[in-house]
This record gives sequence, structure tokens and C-alpha cells, in this order.
Amino acid sequence: MNNKDINTLFDEAFANAQLIPQESVPQDMQLVLYGLYKQATSETSNPLLFQNPQDLRNAFKLNAWMQVKHLTPDEAKTEYIKIINNLMIERNL
Repeated sequence: MNNKDINTLFDEAFANAQLIPQESVPQDMQLVLYGLYKQATSETSNPLLFQNPQDLRNAFKLNAWMQVKHLTPDEAKTEYIKIINNLMIERNL
């Protein structure tokens, strides 16, 4: 990472993520990104308080978040930034 603040880099990565065609990102990678984003931006450490896995999609999203709940918000932001930057490079964006 360069000298920019982690929050600024995270905000830039989130903006860049909107430029990546969703259909070009495998669903498992989308779930990883979802989990990292939720962990990075959540004000609670217990995702079960806000998710009710009534359907399969929500269950997968909840699982993705639970997989990264051991990360601090800054660690989740760092991982999210790395993945988005790699996706941007792979897609020549």
C-alpha cells in the first residue's frame, strides 16, 4: 500500500468495484468481497444480529461474512482493496 489512509484507499476500491462488470466476477469471489465489505464497514462483531438467513442467498452471504469475522475492519479493508485492485488489473480497467 502507498501512503494514503486506509479509509481513502478503501473508498477508492469500493468506487472502482462499481466499474467491474458483475458478471465477470465469479460468484464465490463476489461472496468473498461481500464478506470483507461487511466486516470492514459493520459496527457490530455479530453478523447474526442483522441477518436472517431465510433463503439460500442470504445464507451464503451470512456465511461469507462469518468466514472473515476474525479480521479487524482494517484487515478486511486491506484484503478488499487487494482483491479489487487485482480484478481491475485482470480486466484492464
